[in-house]
Amino acid sequence: MEKKSIVRAAAAQIAPDLTSREKTLARVLETIREAATKGAELIVFPETFVPWYPYFSFVLPPALSGREHVRLYEEAVTIPSTATEAVATAAREHGIVVALGVNERDHGSLYNTQLLFDADGEVILKRRKITPTFHERMIWGQGDASGLKVVDSAIGRLGALACWEHYNPLARYALMAQHEEIHIAQFPGSMVGPIFAEQMEVTIRHHALESGCFVVNATGWLTDEQIVSITPDQNLQKALRGGCMTAIISPEGKHLAPPITEGEGILIADLDMSLIVKRKRMMDSVGHYARPELLHLVMDGRETQPMIASNHSFQTAETRIKTDGEPDISSDRDPDQRVAVLRSPAR
Repeated sequence: MEKKSIVRAAAAQIAPDLTSREKTLARVLETIREAATKGAELIVFPETFVPWYPYFSFVLPPALSGREHVRLYEEAVTIPSTATEAVATAAREHGIVVALGVNERDHGSLYNTQLLFDADGEVILKRRKITPTFHERMIWGQGDASGLKVVDSAIGRLGALACWEHYNPLARYALMAQHEEIHIAQFPGSMVGPIFAEQMEVTIRHHALESGCFVVNATGWLTDEQIVSITPDQNLQKALRGGCMTAIISPEGKHLAPPITEGEGILIADLDMSLIVKRKRMMDSVGHYARPELLHLVMDGRETQPMIASNHSFQTAETRIKTDGEPDISSDRDPDQRVAVLRSPAR
């Protein structure tokens, strides 16, 4: 695939519909169309945007959040489904790469999941947030490292992390080591206040500098009416304002357009891919500026499973006796496979 020299990227800061997955999905499809008409080849949506981020869990105690938690289960996205197919169709029709955050339902659990749809509609990445943050641990299960990978797309090599995963330097390094060119960042937005936006800006600009890649970050927006619907407590409502930093950052750590910090909008900027080499010739954190013989990352990239069915029978030592009469328990086997050993009688 021929590398693109310029990629037009878009980041959407819009409000979900807090009453319906289908209504939020309609907003997603409408925004994809709008961004495509402006020439965007990539669009990024906020964290768990479909059906909505679980803001209720931030302001309600667990004993009072059950009804909203169950409602989130009912509106969550299964993969694959008609919802994911609708996004795939939009990506294919408009020839645009789509990064979408969803609440994924997998039987009895919910997960914070990032989906990347290539320009032909194929899902090229499905990953789950490895560690939900603080209140989120009451809502979502944990992901694994199988999603910590960089994938090839129509616009270049893409990696993705959600929210405070960006505070995990080893998770970021795993993507850096795979030479990501465009990093997808997704945060909920409309939380915590201005300090959250300031911290977010520092985080995404630092990753752009350290990785030598572009960062496209999207945060969500809540209207005043939506905030009141989440909690009538005016003191708690303060926790659901601010914290928006929809931004597009260059490998030199610069904003490529003024960020969106309040209200709704679509941020668009052109990514000059030559800036990656310009940055990395000075400092390549996983290349000439690395010292892997001193410091390197070891990652278990296997997908975790609650059960592994095995047809292997247990092996005894009766047929493996060393010359000294003791059982030989050495063999080339999976370290997780237990071997039954029969000891010789003591002499």
